[in-house]
Amino acid sequence: MLNHFLTRLNEHSSDTTANSVHKRKPQPQSKEQFNKATHGITAKDISKNTTQLHESILITPAQLKQEIAISPTIKTFIEQSKTAIQSIMNSYDDRLLVIIGPCSIHDPTAALDYAKKLKLMSDEFSQELLIVMRVFLEKPRTTLGWKGLINDPDLDESFDVNKGLHKARALLLTINKLGLATATEFLNINVASYISDLICWGAIGARTSQSQSHRELASALSFPVGFKNNTDGNTQIAIDAITSAKESHTVCLPNNQGQLSVLSTIGNQNSHLILRGGNQPNYSQHNINHTSERLKESQHLPRLMIDCSHGNSEKDHLKQRVVAHDIANSIKQGEKTVFGVMIESFLVEGRQSLADVDHLTYGQSTTDACINLEQSYDVLAELANSIRQRREINRQ
Repeated sequence: MLNHFLTRLNEHSSDTTANSVHKRKPQPQSKEQFNKATHGITAKDISKNTTQLHESILITPAQLKQEIAISPTIKTFIEQSKTAIQSIMNSYDDRLLVIIGPCSIHDPTAALDYAKKLKLMSDEFSQELLIVMRVFLEKPRTTLGWKGLINDPDLDESFDVNKGLHKARALLLTINKLGLATATEFLNINVASYISDLICWGAIGARTSQSQSHRELASALSFPVGFKNNTDGNTQIAIDAITSAKESHTVCLPNNQGQLSVLSTIGNQNSHLILRGGNQPNYSQHNINHTSERLKESQHLPRLMIDCSHGNSEKDHLKQRVVAHDIANSIKQGEKTVFGVMIESFLVEGRQSLADVDHLTYGQSTTDACINLEQSYDVLAELANSIRQRREINRQ
């Protein structure tokens, strides 16, 4: 039996060998063939750099600032807005800071239309709220996707960054001319030198709060900067970021001529924490009290901002109203730890896909879903009323 089995095994091996002669597997491509087939990269390209396929020169910050210049009047307005925010942070002004606007800007015309309407609300509630428009020009992505107005202003992956910088700066200037201060998130640290003179409040997002370069950038900025807790809800990363941003750093950043320069910063004493939720919301009074104690332990001012969207709304834009309502109730009862809120709002409720850029709904977000203007007004009215009620408590 054993001999019979060995004979069959040898016959099978012979058949397999014979078949393999006639049915050879395809030979793998050379590296050059693979690169050429998949990326259009030739051996000549490889000898240069396989990761850089195109290069274009950016306008310098000085050139852009000359083309889209700030008047002395606007400069004064921006400085006054920065001072007002700092006063609210440090409890010298009892108003509530409200950073409100689209998740990201994809259409400057719609953004300006929104700004004009928001300005009316800002004027109405100016005694209780300091309303600053959220003008987010870059978009951090978990994986892939449209990266914002500066990176891709035409929404078609043409990545005309020069055009994006022009559009961004022009929009910021126009909004400031309305008498409405602006806020933005800093993602690419090189962008700051092009637009930071038009900003009165900045954010470092949940994905970048741990980044050393972003902490160093914050230490160089002349306005309050908020660090968001990590996407999983970890607040220690943001607290560490505040500690770092308050200190002096030696950093490499582009100057007005676009040259990379070594800069010594003085530190940003108006850095603060933003609770944006994580695996679960973290805007409850318990979370506020706990975070306040942790800030004190790190020798920081126990004041913070609440992001009504993202993890706190559990990615349901309508729940922003629930978060704001809860904050308003706390303020009515005398809560003073929360000095500001963030709200995602646009002309039209919800969001839309960028799949068909020729048929986009005017004034609707292309990234995170937003509440509309009417809903925003109701939220602002409730927050303003809570400030009035807190003042009544303080008078008693």
